[in-house]
Amino acid sequence: MTMTGAALTMLEQEARALLTRLDRVRSFALHETLVPAAALSLDAQVAIERYLGRRRRALRRLVEEYIAWLRSPAARATTPDVAQRRFSILRLRFNAVLTQFDIFADVITQRSESQTGVWLAGLDVVAADALALPGYYEAPPVACYLDRGHGAAIRRARTRLPGGGENPVAVIRVPRERMVGAGIASSLIHEVGHQGSALLDLVAWLRPVLRARQRGDARQQLVWTCWERWISEIVADLWTVARVGVTATVGLIGVVSLPRVFVFRLHLDDPHPVPWIRVKLSCAMGRALYPDPQWTRLERLWEALYPPAGLSPDLRRTLADLSSTTDALARLVLNQRPPALRGQKLGAVLGAPERHPASLRALYQEWTAQPRRMRAASPSLVFAVIGQARHDNLLSPEGESGILGELLAEWALRATLDRSELCARWPARGVAAAV
Repeated sequence: MTMTGAALTMLEQEARALLTRLDRVRSFALHETLVPAAALSLDAQVAIERYLGRRRRALRRLVEEYIAWLRSPAARATTPDVAQRRFSILRLRFNAVLTQFDIFADVITQRSESQTGVWLAGLDVVAADALALPGYYEAPPVACYLDRGHGAAIRRARTRLPGGGENPVAVIRVPRERMVGAGIASSLIHEVGHQGSALLDLVAWLRPVLRARQRGDARQQLVWTCWERWISEIVADLWTVARVGVTATVGLIGVVSLPRVFVFRLHLDDPHPVPWIRVKLSCAMGRALYPDPQWTRLERLWEALYPPAGLSPDLRRTLADLSSTTDALARLVLNQRPPALRGQKLGAVLGAPERHPASLRALYQEWTAQPRRMRAASPSLVFAVIGQARHDNLLSPEGESGILGELLAEWALRATLDRSELCARWPARGVAAAV
């Protein structure tokens, strides 16, 4: 056998081996074990399975076309290195499909964990509720999973996945150490805010607005340059405050309560605001959206926990300049009218009267007397009320954890029953329509 013939034979064997391994990448519905209440939403399941199914079929076609080429006269007329080069590219595509499969496997596999899986399904419901903005966009499905660390993250829907292709669902990683309490809402809804902001194209709209403020002396230019570079995280924090009120800021404090060197670290290449300023800005946005003395008290408490004494004069001056503009920045952002909002102010669209601290306190008193009303409320509103009560020292951490754990399970079960009812009715409607 010639060298070319031997190379083609070996590469064909390797390509056929890829096909055997591809056959083992089965649908999640065939090998993941979980209770029905822990399942992803029906939209998320369908979107993931359809996406991965298309990728597998496309890859299979490429492998089969490559094998057919290896058996052709054109391949026998080429050199081994050309055939190897084509195979290397094919294997990279194969590994990209496996990587995408693993991304969703991380999400789905945890659903089989006792209790945790059901809680995650409950968080899916909370995230979907916090993302909903009827009349402004069609929200994509959301899927949550837990991971180590103290920060959350999102792989936004409709963005490019590793190896190509558009992500069909918003995948949110939440820190395991924050399960379960009102603080989870701060991390979860912050990531939801990134998705909502992208759907409304808020960052692209706000950057030029902030660049226009970069005038005057060098200190003012630096301040507004910082706000412009941090605007993506700022908008996500605003979304969180708008949805869950003081729960957002208290949860943020829990995330960024680090050694002083990190709390006061200022890096312009970091998309996150310096933590000391970020908490103060969260208070400023709360003050602008839902006026109440609690925001100023919380800001002073934060300053007491992390006094700026001992910092270099330049850093102290920069932090003071940033701090002095937080209220102005909050008002500026809330008063914007991005095109996606069709003439409405951002603050009017995101804010809601029932999320005002006075309303949250009244709801807590009402729900204490009539717990059933709490179960009928939207999940993000429940987190806002519970978080406000915890902040007001009306609810213990133990009581908070117990209530929210039960509600996460209930929301997951309710979503499951709604799906089951929908599936049960669909064939009847389909038959009726066909007749």
